[in-house]
Amino acid sequence: MGQRHKVFVSYHHRLDQEYKDRFLRLFSGRHDILVDQSVWDGDVPENWSDERIRQHIRDNYIRDSTVTVVLVGSETWGRKHVDWEIYSSLKDTEKNPVGGLMGIVLPTHPGGPHRYDKSHVPQRLLDNVSTGYAAMHPWSTDPDTVQDWLHQAFKRRDTHYYNRDLRTPLRRRNSTP
Repeated sequence: MGQRHKVFVSYHHRLDQEYKDRFLRLFSGRHDILVDQSVWDGDVPENWSDERIRQHIRDNYIRDSTVTVVLVGSETWGRKHVDWEIYSSLKDTEKNPVGGLMGIVLPTHPGGPHRYDKSHVPQRLLDNVSTGYAAMHPWSTDPDTVQDWLHQAFKRRDTHYYNRDLRTPLRRRNSTP
């Protein structure tokens, strides 16, 4: 295997936890192609303000990652924390350098992983796919394929740095279809 990347996984906790667990079990466990930098249930107190949650995740998890992977299921598009995590991954600050970005479309996504419905993808992710900064991929359990995707996302943070699109206003609340 080639280079390992520090990966932050963004996803819909209630609906897609099984896929996050499987992703990490396969790729940070069995195949050892990534280092997990993700937030786990209980890592962030529920009574914190939105701003404090954003800052904590950005400064303590995303800061040390080199690539953010968005697991795109049926309702990921409407999750405010997913939007904030994508934003934080793209924002280049003194404390938090910009990271690579990619989406992996889950089998639970409307239309399936190979023909995803754009209306069910986080807008900020779509914005950055359209500029060439990010890429979308279908769910895969092949370590060579996933490692290549991670490395391509890592490289795009430099080659497509000025293509990052942060114009969409931050999501203030969760939405459902």
